[in-house]
Amino acid sequence: MYSKEFEASLKAVEAARAANVAYEPARMTAKEKEDLLAEYHPDYKKSEFAKLRIGPNKGESVPHELCEMLEAHSRIKPEDVDLTSPAYDVDVLIIGGGGAGASAAIEADNAGAKTMIVTKLRIGDANTMMAEGGIQAADKPNDSPAIHFLDAYGGGHFAAKRELLAKLVTEAPEAIQWLNNLGVEFDKAPDGTMITTHGGGTSRKRMHAAKDYSGAEIMRTLRDEVLNRGIPVIDFTSAIELILDERGRCAGAVLMNMETKELMVARAKTVIIATGGAGRMHYQGFPTSNHYGATADGLVLGYRVGAKLLYADTLQYHPTGAAYPEQIFGALVTEKVRSLGAKLVNRDGKVFMHPLETRDVSAASIIRECTDRDEGVDTGNGKAVWLDTPMIEMIGGEGTIEKRIPAMMRMFEKYNIDIRREPILVYPTLHYQNGGLDINLDGSTTNVENLYVAGEAVGGIHGRNRLMGNSLLDVIVFGRNAGIHAAEKSKDVTVGELTLEHINRYDAERADAGIETNAVSPKLLPDYTRKKSEARLDRIRKGNINNHGTYY
Repeated sequence: MYSKEFEASLKAVEAARAANVAYEPARMTAKEKEDLLAEYHPDYKKSEFAKLRIGPNKGESVPHELCEMLEAHSRIKPEDVDLTSPAYDVDVLIIGGGGAGASAAIEADNAGAKTMIVTKLRIGDANTMMAEGGIQAADKPNDSPAIHFLDAYGGGHFAAKRELLAKLVTEAPEAIQWLNNLGVEFDKAPDGTMITTHGGGTSRKRMHAAKDYSGAEIMRTLRDEVLNRGIPVIDFTSAIELILDERGRCAGAVLMNMETKELMVARAKTVIIATGGAGRMHYQGFPTSNHYGATADGLVLGYRVGAKLLYADTLQYHPTGAAYPEQIFGALVTEKVRSLGAKLVNRDGKVFMHPLETRDVSAASIIRECTDRDEGVDTGNGKAVWLDTPMIEMIGGEGTIEKRIPAMMRMFEKYNIDIRREPILVYPTLHYQNGGLDINLDGSTTNVENLYVAGEAVGGIHGRNRLMGNSLLDVIVFGRNAGIHAAEKSKDVTVGELTLEHINRYDAERADAGIETNAVSPKLLPDYTRKKSEARLDRIRKGNINNHGTYY
C-alpha cells in the first residue's frame, strides 16, 4: 500500500515513540516565533495580498480572493427589487444559522423582539457544527478571567480590541453555565465537575468539551432551542444585499431563494450579520476545514453599505488538517489530539516543536519542516508531518482515544487507519477568519447604525491569531450580546423609506477607481468547476501557492 520511503518513515516514528513520549521539547522564544512567522506563515506572503481600491478600507491589504469579492458588482440592481411590499417585516433579522445566529435569536426572543433567522443552507450548517476540541472558560479555582485574558491577548499578538477580549473572557463562565442549563452534555467527572484540558497557548486547563463533538453538541442544543421557541427560520435563502433607509441606517435585506432565485425583501428594525467565515474561499490554495457555505458573505454585505473591516489580512491556518488519505484532505484534526499527548514528528521520527504552541506558530513550524528543512513525508499530494496519536494511549491508558476523541478515531477508521496504533499525517488547513467587521462593545458596527455582527464575521476579538476554544466561546458571548442589544435598540427604531441607492454609489466609486471586473458578490457557494481548478493549478505550477493547493 505504501512506498518504501513511506514505510521507512513510519518505522522511524514507531522506533522513536517511547523516547518521544518522555521528551519535553522547549518552547520557542518570542524572537524565534516572530522570525518563524515572518518567514513561513501565509499571512506574511505579500504576493498573495492586494490593496483595496474602494470602500471604507481603501488602501489596506486583503487576500486577492477577498479583494475580488469586495470590489465586485452586486448581484442585483436597485430597479430589480420592489421595496414597497416586504415579504417579511421583523424587529430583528439575523443573517446566518450557526452558533452566533442561534444564540442571538434566543436572546432577542427572550427580550420580546419579533425575530427571524435567514440562512442560505440549513440552520446548523455552520462552522460551529464542525468545531471539535472545546470551549474555553476560566471557571476553576486556579484560573481567572484575567489569566484567560493574558493568554488570549498574547496569543493574538497583542492586537485584540481590549474591550472586546475583556468581555469575552469575563462572560465565559456564564456562557458555559448558560449552555449547560440549555442541555449541552459537557464532559463531567462522576461528581459533576466539568473536565477541562489544555489548549495551544493556554496556561491553565480551561477547555470544556463534549468528547470531540463539542461544536456539534452545542449547535444541536441551540438549534433545538430556536425551533422549540418557534422562531422562524428561512432555510436555503441567502441575504444578497443589505437595505438601508433614507437616513443611512440598516433596515433589512434582499433575500434570494437558493433554488428558484426568487427575490424577496425582509424589512427589519435591526439586522445581525452572523454569516461565519471564509474557508471556502481557499485563500492561497489551501484546503479548508470549513463547512460548504463559508464564503465571507457577511464581510461583503457589510462592506458595501460602509461598514469597516478590521484585520481582514489575517487568517488562521489550523496546523493539523488531515493530509492523508486524499478523501479527507483538509479535514480538521482537533487540537485536543495534542492536548491529550500526541506530538508532531517529522519524517525521521524527530519531535520538531512543542505540541501546544499557538496555532500560527505551529502551522508555520510544519510548513518550515515540509519546505526548507525537507523533513516532510511525501503523501503523493504534497508533503506532511506525522501526528503520533498512539502516544495518547501510552500516556492516558488503553481506551483513552475512544473515550475522549471518538470522532477522530472513526474518521480515520473509515480508511482502515487505527489512530490508536498508527500515527496520522497532517498539514495546515484554512480554518478561521481572524479579521472581520469592526464592532463596538454592544455588537453594533462602528459606522452603520442598526447593523450588528456576531461570531466569526467579527474582527478584533482575537487580534491576529485565535487560541483554541475561543471561537465556540465568542459565538456564544457575542451572539447573545448582539441579540440582546439589537432587540433593545429595535424598540426605539422607526424604519424609514427603504433604499438600495448604496449600490449605485458603490458602482460609481468602482468606475472612478478604474476597476474593470465581471465578478459579482457575495459568492454564496464555492466554485469547484474544472476551469477554476485549472486556474488554481496554474498558479501552483508557477510557484505562487503552497504545494497543497491541488485541493481547490
